[in-house]
Amino acid sequence: MTATSSPTTGTTRAPAAPTSTAAVRLRPLGLGEARITGGFWADRQRANGDAAIRVGRRRLDEAGNLENLRIAAGVSTGEVVGPIFADSDVYKWLEAVAWEYGRNPADELLAMQREVTAVVAAAQADDGYLNSVVQVRHRDRGRYFDLPWSHEHYCAGHLIQAAVAQVRCTGDTALLDVAVKLADHLAATFGEDRRHDVDGHPVIETALVELYRETGEASYLELARYFVEARGHGLMAGYGQEPTYFSDRVPVRSATTVEGHAVRAVYLAAGAADVAAELGDAELLDALRIQFDHMLATKSYVTGGLGSRWDRESFGDPYELPTDRAYAETCAAIGGVQWAWRMLLATGDARYADAIERMLFNGFIAGISLSGADYFYVNPLQLRADAHTDGDRSPAHGRRGWFDCACCPPNVMRTLASLDGYLATGDANGVQLHQYAPGTVTSGDVELAVETEYPWDGLVRVRVLASPGRFTLSLRVPAWATGASVTAGGETQHVDPGYARLERDWGAGEVVELHLPMDVRTTAAHPRVDAVRGCVAVERGPLVHAAEQADHAAPVDDLQIDTSAATATEHRPDLLGGVTVVTTRGRTEAAGELDLTLVPYYAWANRGAGAMRVWIPTI
Repeated sequence: MTATSSPTTGTTRAPAAPTSTAAVRLRPLGLGEARITGGFWADRQRANGDAAIRVGRRRLDEAGNLENLRIAAGVSTGEVVGPIFADSDVYKWLEAVAWEYGRNPADELLAMQREVTAVVAAAQADDGYLNSVVQVRHRDRGRYFDLPWSHEHYCAGHLIQAAVAQVRCTGDTALLDVAVKLADHLAATFGEDRRHDVDGHPVIETALVELYRETGEASYLELARYFVEARGHGLMAGYGQEPTYFSDRVPVRSATTVEGHAVRAVYLAAGAADVAAELGDAELLDALRIQFDHMLATKSYVTGGLGSRWDRESFGDPYELPTDRAYAETCAAIGGVQWAWRMLLATGDARYADAIERMLFNGFIAGISLSGADYFYVNPLQLRADAHTDGDRSPAHGRRGWFDCACCPPNVMRTLASLDGYLATGDANGVQLHQYAPGTVTSGDVELAVETEYPWDGLVRVRVLASPGRFTLSLRVPAWATGASVTAGGETQHVDPGYARLERDWGAGEVVELHLPMDVRTTAAHPRVDAVRGCVAVERGPLVHAAEQADHAAPVDDLQIDTSAATATEHRPDLLGGVTVVTTRGRTEAAGELDLTLVPYYAWANRGAGAMRVWIPTI
């Protein structure tokens, strides 16, 4: 088919843009309609755009990813290098470039995008197939010879997502042409009456749905539906593989939890949520609700981190949440955000926005240095002073500029570049604010300005810049914010967790103030989490805090906390890019009583990779 933009998506440039007929409660806003203009996230986006994305282009050359594509295209000679999924890092980086251009246009970005897109296009086979490592290293074995591990659909999915982002943000269709040709090849190869098989690593499902949304081609949605329904029937066993790791043991609509490789599992669930929305499949959506709830209750860290086992990067059993051996891959937090966002759009339930907040402010952003160009692959909740540095993924090394398996860095880049799209939504009745950052929000005739110092301060001020008259302004009240209040029209009222919904005739210039208490709180884990029994975590607002060796003379490994002691907070603009620290009393057996200084977990290891712990034993 011809790569043309469909009227079903209108002018939206959001990463997930349901069609007008999709069964969703909320509609995402385009990146131009929700803008982060300052504060915490603007600082991260600036580092991402100014440093990480530009450095990423050089890393892809140094690591050989781009050369692989040149060899496949026949413009270079030699042997391809790296893992079989090396192309996917190029595509995630291209997606990041597109979203960054969409929010902050620059000729340099456009030039890089076009140069790399041309390399990708040149490597594509005449029938649409594209995977440089298979085309060169495995040319004698042929295509799809080992789908559990070949990542051919996985790479195709990331290419498609990059192509959709590119056309939405720049108008260029060069990569979309490649994506359509590749998707047509997949649709002609796989399906109910074709090759009955699935890739070992999901992501093609979300990509195909988004390509359907962009082009209107129904065969892409049908193929995404097929891939979701085909998984869970033991297809991996046909290759001699144990199916749990691949989320292939239980059908998606029958599963009651997530299992296996954490990133695979949440990517699959995100794709299933897209399919459920577009097909109005309430049964599938209900199954995903059950799975998400069970994941949050029994398989998620307090940081929002997902995946408790280094062994196969997987979810463990319920309540199996060790701290020092937590894997909590950065990519898993990103996939968790993607799944939660789709569930939020489908249901309008604030719990999903709460989950996004926890993952973003803790499990995700801990994976990036304050400079924006160094990364953690693994995000434990404890690092012992004498931790062994086993491999380049070990946090004991500190953050690294790249990895042999470099899935996380470009994934971080594309997430930060598209982050504006997760702030707010609109519907026929008004506007919903889900995440708080200084910026502007436009939905139809409603224009809002948001002023806040969140996450350091709990005051969120919303100013109406333009109004059609009557509409409902909905402000998320996080589950942790007991005692919150909202002030509008000179009246203050208490609001419970969920959404504070203010329906009235609004005039330009009116101001609403949401007050979220920022009290320090201690959190105890479920008693079945054996690893942290007798311990507490310290939280303030959306942030989980940690004790880091840099702030303590006594060994962090030996710290105990006095939960009856008073706590104090101080904003330190000179520390770690500007953070609010929590101080309280504790002790060690050797040193006796002492002061504890707790910094936001996301900021640890920016002063060197020393001992750290989130869960602290109580006295």
